Amino acid sequence: MSRFSEYRVMWLIVLFDLPTETKRDIRAYTMFRKNLIRDGFTMFQFSSYIRHCASMENAEVHKRRVRAYLPPHGKVGMLCLTDKQFGDMELYFSKKPEPPNAPGQQLELF
Repeated sequence: MSRFSEYRVMWLIVLFDLPTETKRDIRAYTMFRKNLIRDGFTMFQFSSYIRHCASMENAEVHKRRVRAYLPPHGKVGMLCLTDKQFGDMELYFSKKPEPPNAPGQQLELF
């Protein structure tokens, strides 16, 4: 059995709906997005960011980081999917199906 099972590797998805009515709201929204990007997340759709994680334990580390920089207002949700579940996603752009992005090359040391 491979150490990198598609049932062990995870995708962490952060979904958010944050207010942008005041300058303070916009600043909080911008800082939240910048922190996600700094932590290795990539924009999947507007207000939806994804990150490849080697395991559920690794995903928990990133969940804690997201919780640490939650903005004071708005809604944020986090969802973990196995690589298998993520790979079964159907994406459509202009009614034409496209395969999901392949996970990045994982470098393992030791």
